Amino acid sequence: MATSGTRTFSLTAADAIEEAYELAGLEYRTGYDGVTARRSMNIMFADWSNRGIQIWEVEQVSLDLVKGTTSYDLNQYDIDILDAVIRRTTNGTQTDFQIDRIERGEYLDIPNKETQARVTQYYLERTVTPKLFVWPAPENSTDKLVSYRWKRIQDVNAAAEDIDIPSRFMPCLVTGLAFNLALKKNPEKAGLLQPLYEQNLVNAIKYDDDGSLHLVPRRTYV
Repeated sequence: MATSGTRTFSLTAADAIEEAYELAGLEYRTGYDGVTARRSMNIMFADWSNRGIQIWEVEQVSLDLVKGTTSYDLNQYDIDILDAVIRRTTNGTQTDFQIDRIERGEYLDIPNKETQARVTQYYLERTVTPKLFVWPAPENSTDKLVSYRWKRIQDVNAAAEDIDIPSRFMPCLVTGLAFNLALKKNPEKAGLLQPLYEQNLVNAIKYDDDGSLHLVPRRTYV
């Protein structure tokens, strides 16, 4: 018998929710069942971001610097900056200069934050709307700050939507959602689903690597 010749299987939100309900020993009956499942799925994605970097959500972004401007608002869905350089083009020749990430206290201790020169350091304030601070203040409006930004997984808002994950994460998506639904609706099944979910997530994260990407550890403060 011939094989399909395709490698395109994926799950819509509705497919994942139905599979998760079945694993949890539940029936998907009402519109609210779908609402609570999508909510649980989006909360689970936030938990994934707390556990580690999703490589498929890392994107190179170019930010135009403005002479004398020391702070820039990023997108609300940007979680972190992993690497950054200053890109300068002179007479048609492009050069990237490495810049260092500094801590909040180090940025605060800089006596003159308005000094203008080529940017060598940055501090990221990870608030609801992340704010990027650079030092020295840019000496021109032609330099660009090129960075790898780590973004949130896209929200699931409707049953017919595709889910913003690669195929290798489908098992942990379904078992994780089943575990969360069981916690709410069938607690007796939750204890069986949790280890399966955690193992599926470990398996997916283990191979979610990119050897060409240099990741800078995040610093946290008490």
